[in-house]
Amino acid sequence: MSFVQSDRGAEKSEKFIAPSKREVLIPPVGLAGVLSRPVDAGALVIFAHGSGSSRFSPRNVLVADALNRRGIATLLFDLLLPGEDEDRRNVFDVRLLAQRLVDAVRWAESESDVEGLSIGLFGASTGAAAALIAAASLEKRIGAVVSRGGRPDLADGALDLVKTPTLLIVGGEDVGVIELNQSALDRLQGEKALAIVPGATHLFPEPGALEEVVELATEWFERCLLSERGERGRKPRSR
Repeated sequence: MSFVQSDRGAEKSEKFIAPSKREVLIPPVGLAGVLSRPVDAGALVIFAHGSGSSRFSPRNVLVADALNRRGIATLLFDLLLPGEDEDRRNVFDVRLLAQRLVDAVRWAESESDVEGLSIGLFGASTGAAAALIAAASLEKRIGAVVSRGGRPDLADGALDLVKTPTLLIVGGEDVGVIELNQSALDRLQGEKALAIVPGATHLFPEPGALEEVVELATEWFERCLLSERGERGRKPRSR
């Protein structure tokens, strides 16, 4: 089992040009989303939110903004249509959510402003299971996965098929979920790491906890998705 920590001293760009943003509808069912693309974007991260959330999730928006500042495009979108989320069976149908995520990846690969970019997936809660199932299905088309407070155990048999570099981030006080993530980590087949944020609970509301998630996630995506462009070569330190 490996653990990672962020480098809070990493240099950041002194100038930041706001990314271009556009509202999108992802086929085949027309899922609403927002695509944000920084100038000279080097990769794209697609988000899969947890149950009861949407593309407006403030926690995911915070992570997406940080990625944009590091030169990574982001796609925040609704996994369910209006009305579908009223049926709780849909909310927890990770196979359905994973298929919607696969649809989003295929759509992005054909969009002129992001086609050709390395793609990563960021999943939260049940969205993490959907991200892992999608990664198992799409294989080398996905360059990295990050799970925040996720339920990777819900991916079930797909865990044994995931070869994508995967980082699982869990709060140190998220009792029960830590153990589920540790068990899932053992089954993943590719590069993998578990990061535990001390003192944090499931939604990381504690002071500084979500900021730590942002640093861990951006570091993982930078290394896995941008390294081929020479924008990052250092591996995360172990502890």
